Amino acid sequence: MSAVPPPATDPWKGFRGVMAGTLILEAIVVLLALPVVGSVGGGVTWLSGTYLVVLALLMILGAGLQRKPWAIPFNLGLQVLVLAGTFIHLSIGIIGLVFAAVWAFILMLRYDVQRRMDAGLLPSQRMRRTQS
Repeated sequence: MSAVPPPATDPWKGFRGVMAGTLILEAIVVLLALPVVGSVGGGVTWLSGTYLVVLALLMILGAGLQRKPWAIPFNLGLQVLVLAGTFIHLSIGIIGLVFAAVWAFILMLRYDVQRRMDAGLLPSQRMRRTQS
């Protein structure tokens, strides 16, 4: 039985880009929640404003750290912090639920890519196998 050839291109490069883009999008949504909290939630306090701005900054900084081996636990930790933002306003909790579903889907995609890579089923692996 022959060994599974490595992929010709790095499949994780695009995956890291998806995770970084998701963090940037989530940071924008969290910052856009500030006016909602301000008008519907009884006003932005120093605690709620600081919490949301720091959370968005952590997401923006985290987008640049997706090459690190601890990037996925960091991303999921940020999701816990967004869900904990329910104490600020229910709308933050809803944002957390929506993005928790997005991150669950991203993790399912990661599992599928890893499974296909281990089986040698990625397109770049199949091309190398037929050329051998």
